[in-house]
Amino acid sequence: MNDGHRMSPTPSAAPPVPSISSEESVQAVPSLQSVESFLPDITHIGESIVIKGDVSGGGDVYLDGEVEGSVELPDASLTVGSGGRIRANLQARSIVVQGRVDGNLCGIERVELKKSAVLVGNIFTPRITIEDGALLEGSLRIGKGVPSPQPKKQD
Repeated sequence: MNDGHRMSPTPSAAPPVPSISSEESVQAVPSLQSVESFLPDITHIGESIVIKGDVSGGGDVYLDGEVEGSVELPDASLTVGSGGRIRANLQARSIVVQGRVDGNLCGIERVELKKSAVLVGNIFTPRITIEDGALLEGSLRIGKGVPSPQPKKQD
């Protein structure tokens, strides 16, 4: 009778364990995928990345590295992170600067300078926000139909 009790619980306990763990793992994967599908597509260029040349595209970009050249994202937003060191003219639908930019900004819809921003260059945009503490050395041209900045000539 003891042998019957040992065998009876073991077979009845063994089949539910694999089916429960496989159901849990199947349910966990779609949950992670559904959460990730809500995250916006943003290209992040980290602090250790150095780009020398022109950057263009259609997706939103977060720059925390170093760029020398030009950045053109007419249908996207561009954020220069606090670690960003940019020596380029920037053109994007919206531009947010937290780091340092040496170049002109052309925000098709808007430009925002955060308190940690340092900008040496001109701004062309219909809307602007400048937080207290931001440094701007250049000119500001605000209005609809503002022309885009002319590229700097290389010496």
